[in-house]
Amino acid sequence: MNMELAFLIPVSVVLGALVLLVVVTVGKKWGQSMQTEEQSKERSEKKANGTVGRTAASKKQTKQQRLRKERPQQHAFSHQLLAASLKAHSGNISSLDFSSNGKYLASCSEDRTIRIWSTKDFMEKEHRCIRANVELDHAVFVRFSPDSRAFITWLANGETIRIFKMSKKEDGSITYIASPEEFSQRHKASVINIGIADTGKFIMTASNDTTILIWNLKGEVMASINTNQMTNAYATISPCGRFVASCGFTPDVKVWEVCFGKGGDFKEVTRAFDLKGHSAGVHYFAFSNDSRRMASISKDNTWKLWDTDVEYKKQQDPYLLMTGNYTVVEPCHIALSPDARVVAISCGNDMALYNTEDGKLEEEFHNVHSEDISDLRFDINSRFVVTTGDRVIRVFHNTPGYRAAIRDMEKMLKKASNSCMRQRLQQQIKEAKSALNKVCNSRQ
Repeated sequence: MNMELAFLIPVSVVLGALVLLVVVTVGKKWGQSMQTEEQSKERSEKKANGTVGRTAASKKQTKQQRLRKERPQQHAFSHQLLAASLKAHSGNISSLDFSSNGKYLASCSEDRTIRIWSTKDFMEKEHRCIRANVELDHAVFVRFSPDSRAFITWLANGETIRIFKMSKKEDGSITYIASPEEFSQRHKASVINIGIADTGKFIMTASNDTTILIWNLKGEVMASINTNQMTNAYATISPCGRFVASCGFTPDVKVWEVCFGKGGDFKEVTRAFDLKGHSAGVHYFAFSNDSRRMASISKDNTWKLWDTDVEYKKQQDPYLLMTGNYTVVEPCHIALSPDARVVAISCGNDMALYNTEDGKLEEEFHNVHSEDISDLRFDINSRFVVTTGDRVIRVFHNTPGYRAAIRDMEKMLKKASNSCMRQRLQQQIKEAKSALNKVCNSRQ
């Protein structure tokens, strides 16, 4: 028995040692295996994350490239008579207006801003402008007040007038602040134009049904005009501030006088005169600066120039001075230079300039904008004609105006009997010819 025990004890010790060795060895290999598996998994995750990161970055880059491709490209246009292209708006521009002092040009856009440009910078490389934001809306029309220190806008969504007033910041710079009060909503149809009388006595709004409203500056409606034209195509206030006129489905332009008493109180709106001579509906019309001339363009493919310096209260009708032919493509606009020497017509995205002495076509401009021209105006000095239809304002030299002014001064020179007058006219003719030559010889 003792011998068996003596034999079993060493055997047990050896077997125990062998088992322990096996357990240690297996455990070590299992630990190494687990560590290797975790490292492999970690490398796989890093690789996957890297692939996902690169894929996300790639998708982002592709999206940015697609957005760049989808973003509308700036419309390329060049012409010898192009004086400037004003670029600051990020949305299409719908309306333009020159201030009565000639210092500013206002533009409003779908980008919810109004820009006030300095006209003296038109010939410079840099074109400065002041930005006014239209909160929670965008302006469709913009019009300067007579003192050029404020402007009114028609809001697209609010369908009402909002007034902006000029204000000076602490650093002396100018800004425009919107008044908290807005006009009430009175129109039942889409508004096609707004305006402020040069006298400062009233505001006009016109819609595309048959309605024109006359407001005081407090936002109260003083009168409502029914044009009886089935639809209104256009309406505006004359530069003298006395008349309101409209055109539309009928082949005439109707003109009313807005009358005030000696004390400045509103009295009434009375019919003044009509422009009769077109054979189809009138698209558009315009006044000269002194309201003594008017121009109109019709669906009958003609444009006409009228003498409106008549005694309408004695039933005297305006005189037709000229008829010109033009293939009308909608939408179309017509503008008469302040001195009444030049007519500008736009149809689609093309523009043409005619002189009013013999109706001759003097300049044509094609594909001026990437879209149809939405507004067309002369500056108050008749030096420039401006257009817009996309995000850019094009400023053109009014060369027909230069030529017409030179012709008129040469006629006056022949009739001048005073030596001082002759010398003054000769100097003015020389300066006008020099300016015209400079424009014609310059290129953008």
